[in-house]
Amino acid sequence: MDTTQYYAEIDSPLGKMLLIAEGDLLTGLYFYKTSNGFGRLPEGEEVSPDDITIFRETSHQLQQYFEGRLRVFDIPVKFEGTDFQKRVWNELFTIPYGETVSYLDIAKRINNPGAVRAVGLTNGKNPISIIYPCHRVIGSNGKLTGYGGGIDRKEWLLYHEGALRKAPQQTSLFDN
Repeated sequence: MDTTQYYAEIDSPLGKMLLIAEGDLLTGLYFYKTSNGFGRLPEGEEVSPDDITIFRETSHQLQQYFEGRLRVFDIPVKFEGTDFQKRVWNELFTIPYGETVSYLDIAKRINNPGAVRAVGLTNGKNPISIIYPCHRVIGSNGKLTGYGGGIDRKEWLLYHEGALRKAPQQTSLFDN
């Protein structure tokens, strides 16, 4: 199995995103954190998103998602993390498009209702955003809480999916 690491940048309606892969498996999908980039880039070889099959397929499916034509992703992934983290991240994939659940709901689904804070921390470390939809997890009180890509992006994604009724205000993060 090819364990070479690759990374590439793609554009999205929410700004630049970073794709990371190991061989033919997606291992990371991140939003720019600041106006000047991701901070530290991953180790590995930088390539064009068109050069690697997994990047082409991820870009294609993300484009369909942003156009409202795709609700469930079919991308081969690889997670690096503890068993607990992997259980939480895999549970994210089961949250239906256009719906939200709470951190407590996730904790109950993995048979660990006392682990709400740990679920929140793990959700915040999700390495494959959008595809493993951590943006669909909200507070038990219905409030939008924490999102590694920023609350504005979380709100936009939930509105895009129909989970929120009110359109978010356009902000500078939409400017490419």
